[in-house]
Amino acid sequence: MNPFESTISMNMQGQFTSSNTHKYSVILPTYNERKNLPIIIWLLAKTFSENQLAWEIIVVDDASPDGTQEVAMQLAKTYGEDKIILKPRSGKLGLGTAYIHGLNFCSGDFVIIMDADFSHHPKFIPQFIRLQQSHNLDIVTGTRYRSTSTPFLSEARPGGVHGWDLKRKLVSRGANFLAATVLNPGVSDLTGSFRLYRLPVLRHIITLTQSRGYVFQMEMMVRARALGYTVGEVPITFVDRIFGESKLGADEIVGYGKGVWSLFTSV
Repeated sequence: MNPFESTISMNMQGQFTSSNTHKYSVILPTYNERKNLPIIIWLLAKTFSENQLAWEIIVVDDASPDGTQEVAMQLAKTYGEDKIILKPRSGKLGLGTAYIHGLNFCSGDFVIIMDADFSHHPKFIPQFIRLQQSHNLDIVTGTRYRSTSTPFLSEARPGGVHGWDLKRKLVSRGANFLAATVLNPGVSDLTGSFRLYRLPVLRHIITLTQSRGYVFQMEMMVRARALGYTVGEVPITFVDRIFGESKLGADEIVGYGKGVWSLFTSV
């Protein structure tokens, strides 16, 4: 008899219906996502349940005036307050600090960060997890700009973008090309925000990260490489948001350029 399968041992370990005994915490920053939130949470719950994974979702809302918090509270009643955890803030304080805030409430040993506007589909999460487990990676990030995963994963399909006009595609490509040339981060999609981290790794990198807003994601990857953490990439299809307006504007684009230069001179 395997001693680890005895009744006493199982009671000490906790019993799981899946061979994956990890718990996955999703941090969802929101601002005016009342219409999107029920869809993305339903998809996340479905994905985790079908793959028999332990999970929780931390909703970090920046005082949305459209009733996002009220929707989140209703979803907590539906799925359980241990699954949907609302941790609001007093105002619109930025994407980077939203992750820092949400991290304080994560009880999982892995953390997934993603957008709540349905541009990141939860169907890719099982691929993130399989790639991480196969190669014992510290971070797995989604990429719009690769046709295969790195390291190789047979089920991965080419990434891409849907719903963007040519101008926005060129801006995104140009931003990544600039960052790759100047910073050599070792990933193909530096501006992406769909990632899986080991909890201690994310906490370590966040303590060193100085940028805020959209540059935050870029600095996280640059610092991960500098610190020697292992990073894998899974191709994803990025779909422009279904409801609401994009929060990317001219100020963010200028800030991105300044952020690239700052990282080049400091990391």
